Amino acid sequence: MTGMIAAFSITPLGGGDSVGASVAEAVRLVRQSGLPNETNAMFTNVEGEWDEVMSLIRACVMKVGETAPRVSLVIKIDHRPGVTGALRRKVESVERQLAAPMDLPADLPQP
Repeated sequence: MTGMIAAFSITPLGGGDSVGASVAEAVRLVRQSGLPNETNAMFTNVEGEWDEVMSLIRACVMKVGETAPRVSLVIKIDHRPGVTGALRRKVESVERQLAAPMDLPADLPQP
């Protein structure tokens, strides 16, 4: 039973100008976890049970901490016990809305 989506961003601090290699190692752990996930320019999103997601985020912080003396972490959580597949369904819902004809107010230019 899946219960949450976590969007998190890890930033290594004090380890030099380039953070790409450290961040890539954290993303590698996420992808190897087997949990549904996606990575974009700002966050990595992962879906699963509370304990497995939080354990994964901790492992990512520890991995980044191997190459940086300080690690900054931002987490946003959508906790919905009993809900599965939300990571994909949320995006699909928005895409369906975008595909539907849009009713523009009369005072806006029509396409």
